Amino acid sequence: MSSRGMETYLGEFVYGGIDGCVTTFAVVAGAVGAGLDSIIIIILGFANLLADGFAMSIGAYLSAKSESDNFKKYKEKEYWEIENMRESEVEEVREIFTAKGFKDELLEKIIDVITSDKDRWVDVMMKEELGMLENDKSPWRIGLATYTSFILIGVVPLMIYVIDYIKDLQINLFVYSSVLTALGFILI
Repeated sequence: MSSRGMETYLGEFVYGGIDGCVTTFAVVAGAVGAGLDSIIIIILGFANLLADGFAMSIGAYLSAKSESDNFKKYKEKEYWEIENMRESEVEEVREIFTAKGFKDELLEKIIDVITSDKDRWVDVMMKEELGMLENDKSPWRIGLATYTSFILIGVVPLMIYVIDYIKDLQINLFVYSSVLTALGFILI
């Protein structure tokens, strides 16, 4: 994904990263509070990363897909209304632009320009009548950005436990995990 593409999905990255960091830290804190061994903390933490990250990404995907499908449904309805109820749709355009302060010849020119192109007409109705804007983000990429950030930032509270498992550090792991978690939030 290009840097421009990453900027497009920045909101999903932040949302997934925050949730990944918070939920993983909560699992670590609960496991430490229960007096569980580091290996159990690692297992529980990674289980949380995979399962909760997957659930969040599926939720983000389905939410975006539902919004996209809903937009398409209403757009098709507007095309049908323009085709089958032309005069009432022209009147709706008139009401919209009269409410914006246009009148007389200018109002009629606006109506003529808008209604002379079905695509433009539908776009105006979607935005002005229904208050709906098309989201050009890919639902699949929304889910992927959410999952990726959930994993990348969510692993931060576990890092010190993994390092300790490989090389016995003889330090207060929870304090370091807390500091790393705070740094994870700063990264976001």
